[in-house]
Amino acid sequence: MDDETGVVYVVDDDPAVRKGLDRLLRSAGLAVEAFASAAEFLAWDGQDGIGCVVLDVRMPGISGMDLQADLVARGIDLPVIFLTGHGDIPMSVEAMKTGALDFLTKPVDAEVLLNAVRQALHRHRAARTGRLETQAMRTRMESLTPRELEVLRCVVTGALNKQIAAHLGIAEKTVKIHRARVMEKMSVASLAELVQTCQRAGIEPLTGLKT
Repeated sequence: MDDETGVVYVVDDDPAVRKGLDRLLRSAGLAVEAFASAAEFLAWDGQDGIGCVVLDVRMPGISGMDLQADLVARGIDLPVIFLTGHGDIPMSVEAMKTGALDFLTKPVDAEVLLNAVRQALHRHRAARTGRLETQAMRTRMESLTPRELEVLRCVVTGALNKQIAAHLGIAEKTVKIHRARVMEKMSVASLAELVQTCQRAGIEPLTGLKT
């Protein structure tokens, strides 16, 4: 598994097509795993990293469209690029509606396919990074005590420590301690960074606080 560049999963029942795509993609420096059927791809358990699927539409057994739907149902977020010799406009529209990144027809221009694959890998990498950052942020949020969360919601309003202390009915020194712990637990170095983090996490500033 190439975690840095990602893997292109080719699913096509035509051996000649698989061989040609494998050669093309590898010549562009991409890692490739090829499968002769949708069932073969689904039986493989290595789709946990960055990647995308170059998928034929009409195959014996499970069709490409059905495979795409199965991936969605399983929560597998690999971007899908359909590559088919039997496509039509209604089919391409349906594929895009259900989340396909692109719908290309055979024979496809090499650069068109490579550009689509690079875009798919970039999109998957960005989405995966965003999810990991969001998960880490939520974990940090969950580490806050109820009082620290209360202080955080006051801090992001721009209120001074003495204003927060008066609003919460606690000592200003206590606010300073909680504020320092919030900054440490949230791994931020400034108020602006804390505000941005809260906005991404959906944490609303405390209302009714006079500043």
